[in-house]
Amino acid sequence: MTTPMDKIDHEIATNFTGIRARIAKTAQKWQREARDIDLIAVSKRQPIEYMEAALRAGQRHFGENRVQEAQGKWPALKRQYPDIELHLIGPLQTNKAQDAVALFDVIQTVDRLKLARVLAKEMQAAGRSLPVYIQVNTGKEPQKAGVFPEDADAFIAECRDSLGLNVVGLMCIPPAEEQPAPHFALLGKIAARNGLKLLSMGMSADFEVAVQFGATSVRVGTALFGLRDDA
Repeated sequence: MTTPMDKIDHEIATNFTGIRARIAKTAQKWQREARDIDLIAVSKRQPIEYMEAALRAGQRHFGENRVQEAQGKWPALKRQYPDIELHLIGPLQTNKAQDAVALFDVIQTVDRLKLARVLAKEMQAAGRSLPVYIQVNTGKEPQKAGVFPEDADAFIAECRDSLGLNVVGLMCIPPAEEQPAPHFALLGKIAARNGLKLLSMGMSADFEVAVQFGATSVRVGTALFGLRDDA
């Protein structure tokens, strides 16, 4: 007899297999290795049953937007699956930095000097040196977080050289109404001239384009878990 949980397991496992196959096909087309592209499952506002199904399907890298929400579901799951890698992919308030450093394994949204300074302080206090990404606002959208492209070089240098942060890459979220390719290309150029090899870019609607332009991680939620209740 098939239970509701069996159905969820089957659907999510099928979705993961399909997304990974699309990543592999796109990587091959552009002469890349699929193993160089990390699938980050965006689990914000998704039921805990979906996270458990994804974990049973072998997924280990997840992205959350809010510290408080992540605190409510991931500590127990991380005890059960110690190899989980949890990425913070949403805006981080400085008063949540201590909690973020304690819970997350990677912080992808370092976007301003005040936050960078607080993170450096909290990491030193916790004895952790988390990998961080600099968020670049490639579309220069006033409502969106991230440093502007023309300020990125100086900001990266400040974070690395002055604050000692472990800057490993860049991330971006292109404007929804524009073609993503130019934004992904711009992020790649900024990364290359700063000696950064990791690019977090591409979501459910455009991750194949991101793979074409060198993404090393894609952040996929809807295509894996379906629409959220707030969508």
